Amino acid sequence: MIEAAPPAAPIVKWVGGKTRLLPELVARMPVRFKRYYEPFAGGAALFFRVAPPRAVLADLNPDLIGCYAALARDAGAVVAQLERHQAAHDRRHYYQVRTAWNRGAPADPAARAAAFIYLTRACFNGLWRVNPAGEFNVPVGTLGIGAAIRATEALHATGAALAGATLRCCDFRVAVERAGRSDFVYFDPPYDAAAPAASFTSYTAGAFGPDQQRELAKLARVLAARGCQVMLSNRDTPLVRALYRGRPFEIHRVSCTHSVAARAAGRREEREVIIVSGYPMRGSGRAT
Repeated sequence: MIEAAPPAAPIVKWVGGKTRLLPELVARMPVRFKRYYEPFAGGAALFFRVAPPRAVLADLNPDLIGCYAALARDAGAVVAQLERHQAAHDRRHYYQVRTAWNRGAPADPAARAAAFIYLTRACFNGLWRVNPAGEFNVPVGTLGIGAAIRATEALHATGAALAGATLRCCDFRVAVERAGRSDFVYFDPPYDAAAPAASFTSYTAGAFGPDQQRELAKLARVLAARGCQVMLSNRDTPLVRALYRGRPFEIHRVSCTHSVAARAAGRREEREVIIVSGYPMRGSGRAT
């Protein structure tokens, strides 16, 4: 019996990743669409689940987009480099790679992508995070990471999925400039903070505060008026509800457990919203 090839899947664990929310998101996608846009790509869990034939993935993190581009271009070269890291892995090797990365990541795209994947897989809690200076600062995690680095077949599948997408390192507004009627735009921005201390936007050195949330809401309305089918996810806060209250948007409350906390005991369900621009959805869901 020939085993089926593993499907494409996220290669990095990203702040606000949507793997646990995928059933809710897929159910609220439009029945049909032309092009798929994801301006805050991150781990791109929804993109990999849906595997749209025409897609634009964008993110402000150049290392993430560079990694995606390298896998799309030659996944085999990335895998070969990654296997070297896996063979050499120990605490000393991890910190050598991290220091070298912060001093200047490898110029070769495949080597750079492999170092990026290695650091995200070998670091504590498997999470990419940078400090205000833009330096990756996560300490080493559990040393037995053989199973944590994705299998060769899975990385090849991921590269094949990315090969059909347009990859852009740019602002969310630029990413959707060409989005038009019947295209599907999914916005997954850094979430609005439940409290000032709750904000976590350090996957890049910038920030995404209330002003940026307002700009995003205005853009979402412009796109909806243009005929785009728009879906957004965010934390269920008074600001978010105020920004998307009224036509053309419907607000759907959902619950999701996130894994950003360092210890499992610190992970809890959080109220979130999925906002859609009134198009026919694949599944059912009541606005709240």
